Amino acid sequence: MELLAVKELKKYFKTPRGTLHAVDGVSFTIDEGRTLGVVGESGCGKSTLGRVLVKLLPATSGEVLWRGKPILYGKPSPQLRREMQMIFQDPFSSLNPRMTVGETIAEPMEIHHMFPSRRETEAEVAKLMDTVGLASRFVNSYPHELDGGRRQRIGIARALSLNPSFIVCDEPVSALDVSIQAQILNLMQDLQEERGLTYLFITHDLSVVRHISTAIMVMYLGMMVEKAPCEELFAHTLHPYTRALLAAIPRPVVPDGPVHHELLRGEISSPIDPKPGCRFAARCPYAKDICFHQTPVLREVRAEHFVACHKVEEEVNGKA
Repeated sequence: MELLAVKELKKYFKTPRGTLHAVDGVSFTIDEGRTLGVVGESGCGKSTLGRVLVKLLPATSGEVLWRGKPILYGKPSPQLRREMQMIFQDPFSSLNPRMTVGETIAEPMEIHHMFPSRRETEAEVAKLMDTVGLASRFVNSYPHELDGGRRQRIGIARALSLNPSFIVCDEPVSALDVSIQAQILNLMQDLQEERGLTYLFITHDLSVVRHISTAIMVMYLGMMVEKAPCEELFAHTLHPYTRALLAAIPRPVVPDGPVHHELLRGEISSPIDPKPGCRFAARCPYAKDICFHQTPVLREVRAEHFVACHKVEEEVNGKA
């Protein structure tokens, strides 16, 4: 069942140099219990997209449907606030340094009056700490006394405290060591199975997103350039930018034969008042004249596989 539908979502920022197109006409859907991975370089708009969805930032235009009802404009209801939560990238700056672990996890429940007594709230805090793998001895500890992995577990417990249906995960493991990353990813998958959670998982690491996602959306300078089911994207990577991202994944085993790498050269186009054309054209090794003057349209070129690329469209039409 479809939980979230996003249609032509835009978020622009006014700057002294012009209008910055952080998110520019993005559309997608997420079904209940699924994970949509959003990948791209820093500055592509993926974090801004997540913040707009949970209404931490107002949208410029577009439409967001939650269970079929529009939610993008107007003040969010308390019920919607409980249903949609966010896990932030930095597990230190996202926590109040003056609040203990127990107080941090309890705060959302107290704001929303989830339980009639303090004792019931404390019992729920203890249960959530156990769920995310935080020892009870840390209940009165402060964030600076804990390592990054434990801090991120606090953020996850806080997000779970209101029993949400949908969580935006904004690079929740990028600031952690590799071994801790695996623990947090496994924890999030276990929680998804137990609670039927739906994730929008934002990251710049395709190896991480492959581990957790049902489908993957690739963004470049505010626009979606490719979207497909996870295994389909890795088996049939079509957009040159996605190929370059895949080539950047470290390989634990060096292959015997030669390896072709999709190297990116050239300057990144400015997202401020962008001109018509493909925003990746200045760095694309296959760019033609049309790429600099006509913006490619996102089209379904394989089953559930969408790409915005003139080169891919020519190849598909040529085969047809």
